[in-house]
Amino acid sequence: MTSCPHAMPIDFMVSDLDGETARLRAAGAISRIELLGVPAWTVTDHTIARQLLTDPRLIKDINAWGLWTSGVVTRQWPLIGMIDAGTSMFTADGAEHRRLRIKTTQALTPRRLEALRPTIERLTKELLDDLDEAGRDGAVVDLKQVFAYPLPMQVVSELMGVPRADQAMLLAWYKAFFSMLTPQDERLRVIDELDVYFTEMVRRKTAEPGDDLTSALILADEGGEPLTEEEVVGNLKALVAAGHETTVSLIVNATRALLSRPEQLALLRSGDTEWKQAIEETLRYDGPVTHLLMRFATEDITVGDTVIDKGEGVVISYRAVGRDPQIHGDDADDFDITRPTAARNISFGYGPHICPGAALARLEAAIGLPALFDRFPGLNLAAPLEEIGNLPVLTQNDVAALPVRLS
Repeated sequence: MTSCPHAMPIDFMVSDLDGETARLRAAGAISRIELLGVPAWTVTDHTIARQLLTDPRLIKDINAWGLWTSGVVTRQWPLIGMIDAGTSMFTADGAEHRRLRIKTTQALTPRRLEALRPTIERLTKELLDDLDEAGRDGAVVDLKQVFAYPLPMQVVSELMGVPRADQAMLLAWYKAFFSMLTPQDERLRVIDELDVYFTEMVRRKTAEPGDDLTSALILADEGGEPLTEEEVVGNLKALVAAGHETTVSLIVNATRALLSRPEQLALLRSGDTEWKQAIEETLRYDGPVTHLLMRFATEDITVGDTVIDKGEGVVISYRAVGRDPQIHGDDADDFDITRPTAARNISFGYGPHICPGAALARLEAAIGLPALFDRFPGLNLAAPLEEIGNLPVLTQNDVAALPVRLS
């Protein structure tokens, strides 16, 4: 435990994410941090993270947070939208969480995901065609903007029934929502716009259900108690956000890591290592989520010689957890697709709140990444690694752009 909170400034998130991760790990397995002026605990140890993610004394309900109920934290805190996000399976606990989650997980079965494969393959081919056109004659093209960004949004939109014409607008809204440079009044306006948009969408599909997951949530009658409109909207809003943000980062971070390590890429090209292994190592080493906000203690919780007091908030720092040498060895700060422990990562969470879209993200990466490198065997970075900066986002691990040449 550190004697004073470790502040987490946004400039490190952008320019020195590796350094910030190392500093958090050096502070201890569980230590005090300061999130834009608000104190909390952070966890960087794999074993402790798994322990706390299954501890029923740590809950998602913001009303268990002492700083919120006392009025110290208000709606003007820039990260409040990550925590106070309405009623959904992402914010509920216990039996209520299971009720809100069960229909979503039932719909995202392995069979349903496998049925999505042709759609993902088709969208991948279309976007690779766009990438080919944009990168002709040696032109530098932003791989994120042309390929990695639109692919997961198109997939999750088809799954949820979001009109294609609205996808660019939604991407802009979510970008503003996550960015720490967005003024809080504007972020609150974006939150209201998302609520209005998805409420109207739910009402349309209530009147005319379709063959999509949103309609399935509306028609779900779990235990004789159907989801309310607010609950469907909450689930839908969170699923669309999580369903595209994580996959964007996974595709971009894997591509960046492989292009900067040709010896690793050669193992994939030769077939000596499977793409599944490269995806799991990316999730471990440079996963989509940097920090997950936040859970709150309903009573004092002792972890080793540290006590998390009732009402305090806990952040799981997934990127630092993925670098835990006790799990992944002394070379945990190295990217190695042959690492035998890579699949032990918990980058999509652990316990009851494990991400319901984890299998979908892995499927999109397993289709998109091999297709990208097969289509463009001469793909290479068009900028030095140190110039590829992260977006000013505290929770997601996402670059601003990934400039490449196709050959």
